[in-house]
Amino acid sequence: MSNEYNNNKEKKITDFADLQLRGLQWTVKHACRNSSFYAAKFKDAGITPEDIKSLDDLVRLPFTTADDLKSGYPFPLLSVPHHQVVRIHASSGTTGKRKIMAYTSQDVEDWTSFFSRCYEMAGVGPGSRVQIAVGYGLWTAGAGFQAACERAGAMAVPVGPGNIDMQCQFLQDLQPDVLCCTASMALLLSEEIKRRGIRNKINLKTIIQGSERCSEAMRHAILDYSGAEHLYDITGMTEMYGPGTGIDCHLHNGIHYWADFFIFEIVDPETLEPVPEGETGELVVTTLRKEASPLIRYRTRDLTRMIPGECECGSPYPRHDRILGRSDDMIIFRGVNIYPGQIDEILSEVAVDYPISSEFDITLNHAEGRDTMLIRIEREPDADSSQDQEVELMIRDLIKTRLLVSPEITITDYGALPRSERKSRRIYDRRQEQYQPA
Repeated sequence: MSNEYNNNKEKKITDFADLQLRGLQWTVKHACRNSSFYAAKFKDAGITPEDIKSLDDLVRLPFTTADDLKSGYPFPLLSVPHHQVVRIHASSGTTGKRKIMAYTSQDVEDWTSFFSRCYEMAGVGPGSRVQIAVGYGLWTAGAGFQAACERAGAMAVPVGPGNIDMQCQFLQDLQPDVLCCTASMALLLSEEIKRRGIRNKINLKTIIQGSERCSEAMRHAILDYSGAEHLYDITGMTEMYGPGTGIDCHLHNGIHYWADFFIFEIVDPETLEPVPEGETGELVVTTLRKEASPLIRYRTRDLTRMIPGECECGSPYPRHDRILGRSDDMIIFRGVNIYPGQIDEILSEVAVDYPISSEFDITLNHAEGRDTMLIRIEREPDADSSQDQEVELMIRDLIKTRLLVSPEITITDYGALPRSERKSRRIYDRRQEQYQPA
């Protein structure tokens, strides 16, 4: 990348258009010249780097998908010689070959630089002690959280995931004021803090969590049980360097993303056309500085919306809403498209007035020629079952009114559903295995 472009990295930017255009032009030229994948992609689309004269030309570029990354295994999108690659990371996918992304030394430096902004936005810096309870190794999380923590001048406590006894011991003995983990791990550990009665023995003030959606009910439970004052949502994925591509500020009114490193678009996942500002669609990402594995109009499958206007916190960086879910997590039930996040939002509303917790799961079955949906929801700790039938009917009616389906609702004891240290599984679709042709 040109020195002129790199030299602008740390300048305070309030208008991103010029920087984004130069970054887009550099990325397209770099990818076309150095990646056989992108060269073929642009040729098929009839596009050359010289055609990119304004940001409006972005929509002329073809999309990149997860299938493209898998088909290019083991080095998809590689746009530098192998000797310039200093590191690789892989996605945590559970089926097929993993998506492996390559990094140059400049990529690692850029990632650490913008990730450290996330810590700074969350008020983490010199004097902070940060317990990092995410996966290390091939995954991007551990390396990203630790390097950026050190860059921000804070003390890193790299415990890694799991091992609840050690997590609780370090929270008491080392007195970290910041915890970094998945939302599921945050809930699991917060529940354990409450169960052990150690809330007054720890110093937890801030939780930075990512990797999965967290409902309002779940956020409330995590803060209540742990005693933390702030819970920040951090975003990112392996394809985009890793975590740290954005975070909410102390006002918690949306995710500020680093528009000097990325261009974000929101498109309709079916038509792939841009949606009106403020409407929900699929997040599409183009990187502006990534050397080894640049992304051009990459379909993340994450569902969100852009938040118009400036944030009252004073940050110049634009915002998108929390991730609603993934377009490929959509349930088709009796001809109706349903996202788990929609059910999550309804349950969070009910939890304001009734003693249900944030934990739920959905089981889809097929019997006697028809599909059925069972939603299991936990009660709050220590809540009795006297209101179960009333709450079950209320939730069923709300879902029927808003989503046009009629599920079976069951309220269970607190702790009855499985917990996870990584990502909680919400959907169990057993219809295919139960289907019997007539």
